[in-house]
Amino acid sequence: MRMATIIAMPMGTATTIMTETQALQRLLAWSSPAFPVGAFAYSGGLETTIAGRRVADAQGALAWIEGNLRRGAVRNDAILAAEATRGHVDGATLGNLADLCLALTPARERYEEMLVTGEAFLAAARTWPDAVPQHLPSPCPYPIAFGAVAGMAGIAAEAMLVALLTAYVQAQISVAVRLVPIGQSDGLAILAALEPLIAEMAAALSEAGLDDLGSASYAADIAAMAHETLPTRIFRS
Repeated sequence: MRMATIIAMPMGTATTIMTETQALQRLLAWSSPAFPVGAFAYSGGLETTIAGRRVADAQGALAWIEGNLRRGAVRNDAILAAEATRGHVDGATLGNLADLCLALTPARERYEEMLVTGEAFLAAARTWPDAVPQHLPSPCPYPIAFGAVAGMAGIAAEAMLVALLTAYVQAQISVAVRLVPIGQSDGLAILAALEPLIAEMAAALSEAGLDDLGSASYAADIAAMAHETLPTRIFRS
């Protein structure tokens, strides 16, 4: 299996040049569950699915997460994030990507999640000097923010997507561990099982374009829309 390139070729004077070690350090920090974006407060509709007993064990959680990776909204998020990485020097491009990202988000709660986590990510990323492009739209959805900041650091789209998709999987596993519930070992087994798929998707989607956008995750979209109707809710989406 080939290794993803971490450092991209500079795309303009706004790109910061750093070593692969520095780039890896930043990716690990920005995609860490400890990075203060507030992702722990959102389930992306998984809480609805668990409440309806459609996900009731570790195998069900694995199938749900894998299905959303392959055919769900996260696939579109990854394509848009890669576009933001490549187009981080162009404010008009980033604005159009942000608008498209939100237009492809059918559930109100997930729409709010995109903007809240995106703004929180940018606020935290500003701790690094010159980390955040000045021409990002405000508010900015999370995938566009993550992709653009990675591009600003000269990080290649494929490496960025490995981090972004891994962060998504970790967040979904955290929800399953708390709500199904499944054990920590089961959660780690899910993460290990999805490693090859994450690598495969990162390689493919790093070269995808807007014509490749599309999803077929109706169950996930409906679950996200129905979340606000749950009588008891732990998560915000």
